[in-house]
Amino acid sequence: MNTNAFSPAEIDGVYRAIRERRDMRHFLPTPIAPEQLERFIGAAHQAPSVGLMQPWRFIRIADSRLRRQIHAHVEDERVQTAHALDQRAQEFMRLKVEGILECAELLVVALMDDRESYVFGRRTMPQMDLASASCAIQNFWLAARAEGIGVGWVSLFDPQRLRELCNMPDGSAPIAVLCVGHVEQFYPAPMLEAEGWDKRRPLSGLIYEDTWGKPAPLVEDAAG
Repeated sequence: MNTNAFSPAEIDGVYRAIRERRDMRHFLPTPIAPEQLERFIGAAHQAPSVGLMQPWRFIRIADSRLRRQIHAHVEDERVQTAHALDQRAQEFMRLKVEGILECAELLVVALMDDRESYVFGRRTMPQMDLASASCAIQNFWLAARAEGIGVGWVSLFDPQRLRELCNMPDGSAPIAVLCVGHVEQFYPAPMLEAEGWDKRRPLSGLIYEDTWGKPAPLVEDAAG
């Protein structure tokens, strides 16, 4: 018996949160209690980070005018993205890609400035600061899902423009706009999969043994 393991019910809860996490785009206007948002950010702050640099910073957007400015910028970038998609442009424009104006809370997640001073674990891979912050966002996402709150990660923006809008220092780097709020229901499957944009790839094609491309014989595809 592994005494370090959670109880079966706790284990099921962890895997359920992972399995049912969704990138949400549809929100209800119901407010979120401040202490609930603080719990989610606290969960994010428990994430691992290379060299314990803790590069994540969170900006809560409380000003309605700033929220509208961010939305307008994201909409501009949505149009530019459609142009870049060529043949799939019309299909893309039919997708709902954000809930910035509808969600209860809007957060900008950024990498801090002065990251060059952190060398531990980043000498050959400086992008590990981004990997660390992504772990923090995933923690936030899973904590929110466990409490029945939806989160949508928006990446359709120009980092320099968003940095200007949020008065961020030189060297910082916004990486996500998070829409957070109550939802009527969680999507039964990822929205882009349900809309036919793409589908989840089988696990057997994503894990190799010893050599790139060599299938790992012990891996079987798992439903979901």
